[in-house]
Amino acid sequence: MTTEFDDIRPFNDSETVAALSRVARHPVCLPISRYLYPGQPETTLGEILSSVTGVEDFQHKVMDRAIHFIVEDTTTSYTYSGAETLQTPEQAGCHLFLSNHRDIVLDPAITQIALVECGLPTTEICVGDNLLSEPIVVDMIRSNRMIKVRRSISGHELYESLQLLSRYIHESITTSRSSVWLAQRQGRTKDGRDMTEEALVKMLGMSAGDGEDFASFYKALRIVPLSISYEYDPCDILKAREILIRDSGVPYEKKPGEDLNSIVTGIRQPKGRVHLQFNAPLSDAEIDECAAAPRPQRVHQLCQILDQRILGGYRLWETNYIAWDLLHPGEERFSSHYSPDARARFEAYTDRQIARVEPELDRTALRTRFLDIYANPVENCQ
Repeated sequence: MTTEFDDIRPFNDSETVAALSRVARHPVCLPISRYLYPGQPETTLGEILSSVTGVEDFQHKVMDRAIHFIVEDTTTSYTYSGAETLQTPEQAGCHLFLSNHRDIVLDPAITQIALVECGLPTTEICVGDNLLSEPIVVDMIRSNRMIKVRRSISGHELYESLQLLSRYIHESITTSRSSVWLAQRQGRTKDGRDMTEEALVKMLGMSAGDGEDFASFYKALRIVPLSISYEYDPCDILKAREILIRDSGVPYEKKPGEDLNSIVTGIRQPKGRVHLQFNAPLSDAEIDECAAAPRPQRVHQLCQILDQRILGGYRLWETNYIAWDLLHPGEERFSSHYSPDARARFEAYTDRQIARVEPELDRTALRTRFLDIYANPVENCQ
């Protein structure tokens, strides 16, 4: 049955079977199989994909193993807390999980692991269409409960697209069809400053009917702020490089395949310790307080509450404190949070990462941008 959401919704079971059959025949399936199934025939992944019977079967047979393998391969520890405050959809309905955003794949994937381990359903996941330039990527992610967020449009077409997305998210949650994961901003945080975009929160309210007030609409979303903290920020040097180029006044244009490279780099780069915090859901009283504010200030006030909650759940690592002290020589304000050996290791890591990009870039400026990624969370959480 055709619906207004067909262009953005995740694939259904029959669409997933067809999509994964295409993926199984694609040449990129072989190197992915060698990575995920070391020591087994390189046709292993293709054979599994060809046997999938639907979305849940795909998540169970492939994605669950893949995410756990990536976490075990690229992190030294993964922890989460706060999920015990959540109730099942039967008890309290579905939620909008609003998260800070550092990595394209791992942020929502790690959330799914925690939900499954707590006996809760996985979510649908909002993903920008800038990542959907390759048909194989479309087939993979829409088979994995991904909602397409259209970004490569403007004007009235963009307005209508955002309204459609708003209606889809609201309907998913209020009908208890599925919880939804959404980043607090468009694109990843590249400078370490996690801030909720007001435009995104306004988008969530675009589908409110004429008779529905601000408070009741946002209460119905049951918003749960998430804080994900990486000891080593995924794609840190790629982010620092992009910031430096943008700051120089040169228009930054992504090369073909750059987003796909960011996905692969984010997956495979060592991340050290990772922590996910499920923060307390926004209360009715907090939303009522926002609703009582003058109309132009309501969304701004709601974003402030979200930021406080997300930053309040952020976990600072040694790397954050070391970076701050390196940027403020002579102060050593946070030296009690790390050892000299840890500082030496992080400095060596910084040098290795900087050496990976083109030598014509200003090394001093690049190093500052790189350290900012780690030091800014310290500033944010003060």
